[in-house]
Amino acid sequence: MGSLDKKAGRPTGSPLQKYFLPYQIVWIADHSRFKISEKSRRIGMTYAQAYEDVLDAAKAKGAMDVWFSSADQSAAKEYIIYCAQWAKLFNIAAKDLGEVVLDKEKDIKALVIEFASGKRINALSSNPKAFRSKGGKLVLDEYAFHKQPEELWKAAIPVMTWGFPVRVLSTYNGKGNRYYRMVEDAKKGNKWSLHSTTLIDAVNQGLADKIQGRTLTQAERESWIEEQREAAGDEETWQQEYMCNPIDEATAWLPWDLIVGCEHEDAGRPELYQGGPCYVGMDIGRRRDLTVIWVIEKMGDVLWTREVVGMKKKSFAEQDDELHRIMNTYQVKRLCMDQTGMGEKMVEDAQGNYGKYTVEGILFSGPVKQELATVGKQRFEDRRVRIPASREIRESHHAVRKITTVAGNPRFDADRSEVGHADELWAHMLAIHAADESGPPAASASSETQDGDYRAERTTTPAFGHPSLSRRGVRTERRGTA
Repeated sequence: MGSLDKKAGRPTGSPLQKYFLPYQIVWIADHSRFKISEKSRRIGMTYAQAYEDVLDAAKAKGAMDVWFSSADQSAAKEYIIYCAQWAKLFNIAAKDLGEVVLDKEKDIKALVIEFASGKRINALSSNPKAFRSKGGKLVLDEYAFHKQPEELWKAAIPVMTWGFPVRVLSTYNGKGNRYYRMVEDAKKGNKWSLHSTTLIDAVNQGLADKIQGRTLTQAERESWIEEQREAAGDEETWQQEYMCNPIDEATAWLPWDLIVGCEHEDAGRPELYQGGPCYVGMDIGRRRDLTVIWVIEKMGDVLWTREVVGMKKKSFAEQDDELHRIMNTYQVKRLCMDQTGMGEKMVEDAQGNYGKYTVEGILFSGPVKQELATVGKQRFEDRRVRIPASREIRESHHAVRKITTVAGNPRFDADRSEVGHADELWAHMLAIHAADESGPPAASASSETQDGDYRAERTTTPAFGHPSLSRRGVRTERRGTA
């Protein structure tokens, strides 16, 4: 399909436009020693970088080894596939060596392509140790998402000691990382040649046309952009991952202002229960994490928190007793429970006690967490929830991060601390889902109905008394006002 003119840096007989869009060509044509790209997701910059790296490793004079690192192994494999494709397309003598052990003692491996020049392209993991004692061109892909960016940079500095080029490419991951500081230095004119490409820039230069395989009208391009914006789900995600605008605390799914804006002194006070229908979420833990039961009462279109019970290292029997108290204290229309792992039996028992129509088991897969978190965030943004002004609850809700993997998949997670693993947040999200009776279940082991739909009968015990002591003496930790 052609051959490679190594001096010109482009395929002979066909311009670069045949393979690349304008912003990619500008990147390839920039021969600065230090280049950095702030970019939208999935616009083909790694694809263009692979072309440049094949040129540098294969040229007759001045060929160099290339040391490439991305945030995960799948991205490294994709990059090597691109490199192999370019070598094959331009009939470059190259050999795919597959996975090569570089240091057996430290368990350092790389995916390697070797060229007739004797130089290699090495795609390594993001382990900083992998870059010790290496020399050649340095390429850091999705650098903002590396697990140890500071350590990696320190380890990689000797790679460029002998004047080799450095390439850094990434979308943003907030402002608290080295990548952000490097871009800021570039904007001040310090050392780096900066390339900025938003999704709108890319579409205006032909990205959507290339994806669709035809020339689009301007209206079609705008519609395509709007589809991507809608798919992003929220403005923070859109701005950071597609528009090159890093957001402070962008990985925190619920910013502090949203959380604090929904706090109310009357929330979390069982004695203020109005006797209306209630919805309950239960996040189940046993050894390290809390089990949390979150009760909300629907007042108009606002979901008022009536009670939050946290139990740490309680036996399953004690947890069952506390759930029974909740079900007998409130008029519970629906209970959504964490069915993942140890929750299987508790869900099964609860369905037997209160009815399968009342109790829904939720399996915490990635897509399910995304659905729960998205609906919950919308409630906060619309100020249609009221939560206690409690430090534990506040921090739990802020702890969950939305992390986008290099493959573009969202993941919702929180660092485990001494007080749990964002357990209050997930119990709250389950309760909100329970209240959303019009929508389909996020995930359920069973949604069948049965006779005997549970409705609690009032007990002789005061229904709205302080819940620190259950009917059978189980001590609990009610999360009230701070």
